[in-house]
Amino acid sequence: MNFASDNTYGAHPAVMAALADCNDGAVMGYGADPVTARAEAAIRDALEAPRAVVRFVATGTAANALVCGQLAPRYGRIYCHRDAHIETSECGAPEFFTGGAKLVTLPGEHGKLQPEALTDAMWRGAADGLNGGRNGLISITNASEWGTVYTPDEVSALARVAHDAGLPLHMDGARFANAVAALGCSAADVTWRAGVDALCFGGTKNGAMGAEAVVFFNPDLAEEFDYRRKQSGHVFSKQRFLAAQMLALVENGLWLELAGHANGLAARLAEGVAAAGGSLLAPVQSNAVFATIPPEAHARAKQAGAIYYLWPDKSAEGLDPVPIRLVTACDTSEADVEALIAVLAG
Repeated sequence: MNFASDNTYGAHPAVMAALADCNDGAVMGYGADPVTARAEAAIRDALEAPRAVVRFVATGTAANALVCGQLAPRYGRIYCHRDAHIETSECGAPEFFTGGAKLVTLPGEHGKLQPEALTDAMWRGAADGLNGGRNGLISITNASEWGTVYTPDEVSALARVAHDAGLPLHMDGARFANAVAALGCSAADVTWRAGVDALCFGGTKNGAMGAEAVVFFNPDLAEEFDYRRKQSGHVFSKQRFLAAQMLALVENGLWLELAGHANGLAARLAEGVAAAGGSLLAPVQSNAVFATIPPEAHARAKQAGAIYYLWPDKSAEGLDPVPIRLVTACDTSEADVEALIAVLAG
């Protein structure tokens, strides 16, 4: 019963098969191979964005940091939620790859930025002039770090704030598949049609071994990005093995099928947590459940071998009630979900 994260499970069999399939023979390296070309085209098709520039990297941190470096000046201000992954969990990589840009973190209910707060913060930042640096980039996360999902209208509202100020909008989509599956809209509706300029399209948390796609919807924004990616060590000589993973997920819609499975199990977990006397801390809209549970239920779960994080403080043992985070994955089993629900209920 492992609910620690969606990166604790293995790669999906279709991904492993794709890796094996592309392992025969010799092809050109550094992305000049047919698998990479097919994977880039498949992502453009999934996003309904025929002009988009698509590039592959191995980690979500690299994807986010490289986009920040591409779009924000080194003296810029990058606005994000205070719980955004680029703020809490990337070891200063965005600041490093920008050469000194400043992350400006903002509050927002359940992990989401609000246009009014963003507008106010940007005005204050610009008013500081040379002292504060220049407003440079807006970054949002969909699905958010609290498992909530921005709708197309919510993304559009933030994009208007960004574009009115002459700034690009970046979407950290480590769990982009979960967001699209939850919304039931097209991937285009919640990205470029809503005003997103750059997307980090996650694969690792949705069945890949380790692969992410960086997408620039306006090719002009990708100028010289290949040099930046090369300098960071993310132009793989055997690029086909990154591309094959994303191709297996995206080409036939597997990415949404797997995300829908994880989302459905999270919804079932939420029901079970509530029935066991727990309380939800945020709406369950994707594949994560944030809740508090009675200490006795927590003790039973740990005794039974359940693995999950306390949240937001991972050392918060002894609190009453106990705050937890449960994350389901593309290959989490219904049996594990029902077993945990039974343990929590006692």
